[in-house]
Amino acid sequence: MNIKKLFNKITGRFFLLCKKGYASYYNLTGAIRKKITYMYDDFFIKSQYRRLSSKKKLTREQKKEIQAFYKSIIGKRVTLYSHEYFYSRTGIYSKEYVPKSLYEVELMPKANMVPYRDAYADKNMVDILLPNVKHPHTILKRMNGYFYYENKPVSKQEAVNLCQNIHHALIKPVLNHSGEGIQSLEVENGMTNVNGLSVEQLFDYYGNNFQIQERLQQHEKMNQLNETSVNTLRILTYRSGMEILVLYSVVRIGRKGAVIDNQSAGGISTIVGEDGKLGGTAFGGFKGDGVGKTDSGVVLDGFEIPSYHKAVETVKQLHYQLPFFNIIGWDVAIDVEGDPVIIEWNAGPGLSQSAYGPGFGQYTERILRELWPRVNTKYSVKA
Repeated sequence: MNIKKLFNKITGRFFLLCKKGYASYYNLTGAIRKKITYMYDDFFIKSQYRRLSSKKKLTREQKKEIQAFYKSIIGKRVTLYSHEYFYSRTGIYSKEYVPKSLYEVELMPKANMVPYRDAYADKNMVDILLPNVKHPHTILKRMNGYFYYENKPVSKQEAVNLCQNIHHALIKPVLNHSGEGIQSLEVENGMTNVNGLSVEQLFDYYGNNFQIQERLQQHEKMNQLNETSVNTLRILTYRSGMEILVLYSVVRIGRKGAVIDNQSAGGISTIVGEDGKLGGTAFGGFKGDGVGKTDSGVVLDGFEIPSYHKAVETVKQLHYQLPFFNIIGWDVAIDVEGDPVIIEWNAGPGLSQSAYGPGFGQYTERILRELWPRVNTKYSVKA
């Protein structure tokens, strides 16, 4: 258990008790949690910086420019670890990189209603909340311990009986992030390929919240990038009043033999331009060096993503259906027919500042000014 999780576990119950009747104590514990998270995020990005093989230092003039920029908008200085880290990773300096700690502790909870996040962003809820678009075919869901086969409620024994033979599927935890726990699934006469477990044992192993989906057949061009993983677009959108802004798009590509495409699982990602074509350099994880082609030998620079503009328009329209979340990260596949398929949406997305650059792009100042006066829905009693 890492430091942040341990702290949350220790203070979580006290935090809830204080909220019931002791606002001052609630605000105090909220402030403590906030400070700890700030420190943890800064420590994390600083430790990743130290592991880089090539490091760049900010000049005195660059430091002054960054602090002047942020102080003019939010009224205070920011830590510079993220600026140095992404400057080192990309070789590109910008005052507009968004510090990891500022984003996760202040900006994200101001943009999105954190108390609603876990329920809304449950992967088993995606096709329920957004029914009028394509999704991967879900065979079985387990939600809070209840089973649904083809979206119809069934008992555990019925679910076991119905899942005796399954092929070309994936099993996924639905409350985890970064692809954690996703595995290929084959079932033959009640026995799975997962550690030799039976179907019933597999259900118990994955607990009360998971899903089994058919493996999506992706577009031929997306398959060229890596055939063993579904390679997805991560499109970050921001709602500003009645306008949905596309902050950036990157494509995430799995490595040879991998089932998932996430950077945290070893995958790589690179920018998708407004014309739907890829940039020339991809990044992997927090330490990966830029690469110019996939493990399958595809040169990234200029590679065109099929149906890219259709995918962008799809998520822009979908964002209006989720009014409690102003920043959303969309994971979108392109199927064999060239249609966008919504794999999931993320109500607490990270920023791909290695692959793209400053996470809010051309809208950085506008977004900072819009979000900063708002209530922090994670740490403030007023939320």
